[in-house]
Amino acid sequence: MTLPQRMRAIEIAGPGGPEVLRETELPVPRPGPGEILIEMHWAGVNRPDALQRAGAYAPPPLASPLPGLEGAGRIAACGPGVTGWKPGDEVTALLPGGGYAEYALTRADHALPVPPGLPLREAACLPETCFTVWSNVFMRGGLRAGERFLVHGGSSGIGTTAIQIAAARGARVFATAGSAEKCRVCESLGAERAINYREEDFVAVLGAAGGADVILDMVGGDYIARNIRALADDGRLVQIAFLAGPRAELNFAPLMARRLTLTGSTLRPQSDLAKARIAAALRAEVWPLVAAGRVRPVMDSEFALAEAAAAHRRIESADHVGKIVLRVAG
Repeated sequence: MTLPQRMRAIEIAGPGGPEVLRETELPVPRPGPGEILIEMHWAGVNRPDALQRAGAYAPPPLASPLPGLEGAGRIAACGPGVTGWKPGDEVTALLPGGGYAEYALTRADHALPVPPGLPLREAACLPETCFTVWSNVFMRGGLRAGERFLVHGGSSGIGTTAIQIAAARGARVFATAGSAEKCRVCESLGAERAINYREEDFVAVLGAAGGADVILDMVGGDYIARNIRALADDGRLVQIAFLAGPRAELNFAPLMARRLTLTGSTLRPQSDLAKARIAAALRAEVWPLVAAGRVRPVMDSEFALAEAAAAHRRIESADHVGKIVLRVAG
């Protein structure tokens, strides 16, 4: 196919609130060695996008300065050395940036086929959450069938994905959320117990159940010490964000006495090889669950590409449940 020279995109005019997102026109990028160019149909909206917009999460070197870390569409062109893909293939992909645009580049081995029967709108919401959940809950946290798993923010994109994958793989899932309605969503997805953190103490609930073997936390702050109390012996706390701040005063003696593990990661700065390995694991372990309908993105809302600022206001509110997407094509 003949590629256009220019494309619509959303750029960040400067650090600030959602109003700094503005529509622009840019050259269509060309794929280099090992890269594919995706004609974007849908782009996922994630909290790291909002952090980048605010000036708190810089893109890696050589990555597009445009926001957008995931999306789905059709391959428009393949760079030198790419195998296994061809123009016209439908893909969903983890992006180093640049997803808020009509065309985006990524490594060929960071893309995955769209599962059969899954609309592109939903497929666009798989990469960021699935890469994050798999690498942290299963690769770093080592969650196994039969273990107790607690995910904070259970109604978020990460939370709804973590509940479904963990439950499908045989874990006992607990989740926190901020309303009775959100708790019902968590339980409908496979959590055996959803905890309204405004009314209940998750430490007490998990303690009564025997403690959590793995906790996935994006809150931080005073949750860190509480998470340690909620862990079972040999438990693992995996930190992926600090919405309440990264600082806490801790007594580290329980780590030795109870053989606890504290770990965590961010996805975007990891190497291309590390992301390719996560993609391969997802294709083998999670994509069959998606194809079988056991794991599906929970969709909150959609916005046109030009309404990216409204999408950011939505994700920064406490109201959304699941994933938010931008409609790029059509």
